[in-house]
Parts: sequence; C-alpha cells; structure tokens
Amino acid sequence: MEIRPLYDRVLVARVEEETRTRSGLFLPEKAKERPYEGVVVAVGEGRLGEDGTVRPLVVAVGDRVAFGRYGGTEIKINGEERLILREEEILGVIG
Repeated sequence: MEIRPLYDRVLVARVEEETRTRSGLFLPEKAKERPYEGVVVAVGEGRLGEDGTVRPLVVAVGDRVAFGRYGGTEIKINGEERLILREEEILGVIG
C-alpha cells in the first residue's frame, strides 16, 4: 500500500531515539520519549490559496525535519508507523 499526501500535507518517518544514554546505560521502552525528528518520505502538491493557485511546499523528500512531539496524525503503512503533518506543523529543516 502506498499513500500520497494531499495539498500541504507531508508524510514523515520518525527517527528512532537512542537506546543508550551517553554513559552507556540502556533505556527501557517506557523511559524513551517520542521522537520529534523525522525524514520526509512524501509531500503533497502544495498549499491551495484562496485564489485557486497552488504554492509549492518548502520541504522536499529526504529532508530531516523537526516537529512538535504531539503534532500530526499517526498511521501505519505496510506495518510501519508514519506521521502525516501539515507543512505549518513542521518547525524546521535540520542540517
């Protein structure tokens, strides 16, 4: 199954958090926080303006982005967790 985001939506794969601390201790699953970084997997055509024009998105496939910890909608595609965000929910492009 494939999904193509519509308009100003972006499909993101979360980047997994480290399983160890800097000192080498393993973190249990319950102690891990939800990742707030991800890689853009797919983007929509762009934001639809009031006059009917489409403004292209700033982010592109492959960009590493930061977003709010509880933003977007989580979905499963082929058994993998993905996140659909509006472009305005993305805080910035990393690197």
